[in-house]
Amino acid sequence: MAPRGRPRAFDRDAALRKAMEVFWAKGYERASLADLTEAMGINAPSLYAAFTSKEALFQEALALYSATEGCDIWEGVPAAPTARAACAHLLRATAEAFARDEKRRGCLVVLSAPQTEGSSPSICDALKHHRAATTAVLRERLRRAVAEGDLPATADVEAITAYVVTVQHGLSIQARDGASRETLLAIAGCAMAGWENLVSAGGIAAVSGAVSGNPSGI
Repeated sequence: MAPRGRPRAFDRDAALRKAMEVFWAKGYERASLADLTEAMGINAPSLYAAFTSKEALFQEALALYSATEGCDIWEGVPAAPTARAACAHLLRATAEAFARDEKRRGCLVVLSAPQTEGSSPSICDALKHHRAATTAVLRERLRRAVAEGDLPATADVEAITAYVVTVQHGLSIQARDGASRETLLAIAGCAMAGWENLVSAGGIAAVSGAVSGNPSGI
């Protein structure tokens, strides 16, 4: 028996990519239904028929982003020959990627996070899960570096991971604010300039002590 109803008069994959670009540029909350339907070239009933809701559309857009954008950034982390090379690659590749397109600067995952109370828990959870998954890639690479003797056994893997990921997220904000490729690469370079202290337990203790008002780090 032939399926009932009229076939969709649009390319679902192409429409999803357009929606991803809207979410990338505006974030989840600021992307209105009108913004989405205009970019996708469909009306609201067609959007709901194909994707069921704005939340479900965003979830699919996020999955598409994960599969197609920024793969080179994270795939290069496990393959890097050393922990330092992995972190340097992550930050440099991020800077290059974020400055590549004037219309889509920064990271969709970082910039789409809802900013108000009462936002969709499913969206917040999806973004948190994505950030945790990518962070785990770097954490595991650093743990392997310790096991292989590339990093000292005293290296604070959790602190190093959190620091590098925080810098990467900051690059996203800088990129969205219009920072140039040169500025983003300079930020990445500054972060890596302190690598020796970063991987040293004494170096991290000294920084922690200075922040807490105890310059001796004790």
